[in-house]
Amino acid sequence: MTTWTIAPEPYDSPVAAALWRAYYTEVSDRWYLLHEGHRTDPAELEREVAARTGAELAPPNGELLVARYGGEPAGTAGVRLLDPGTAELTRVFLRRETRGRGGAALLVRAAEKAATALGARRMILDTRGDLVEARTLYARLGYVETGRHNTDPYAEHWFTKDLAGTLNPAS
Repeated sequence: MTTWTIAPEPYDSPVAAALWRAYYTEVSDRWYLLHEGHRTDPAELEREVAARTGAELAPPNGELLVARYGGEPAGTAGVRLLDPGTAELTRVFLRRETRGRGGAALLVRAAEKAATALGARRMILDTRGDLVEARTLYARLGYVETGRHNTDPYAEHWFTKDLAGTLNPAS
């Protein structure tokens, strides 16, 4: 039986970089195909991948988690503290071939534990309208849609979850 493992990974490791590129390519292509009828321009993709290093996901105020399925890198979830009590969930991604096997929920729950260990009592996130699967996952895991909490031009839905009392950081 193939199993999932989830562990912290340096944001700038080769594994993290490959997963970031896969994540960004997929969400960017999805947006461009929906709104403009073409995939992301390769030069733009390279600029954005290089510009968004993920340094905010480094300890002591953040963490990048990598999920492996059967030992192979399959996805990520990032957490970063925005203030002492609030963490942001970001870069939640699973490679297409590993979806539908429970990994997304495991990643988000691991990210919630990481956020709690960093001192957060609340997790927030944003996503786009076309990422229906993500919105469904967050709602299923107890996230509640809220008003806008950032100025990201691509964000269309904002969620929050109270972490206090729902997780034990020692578990």
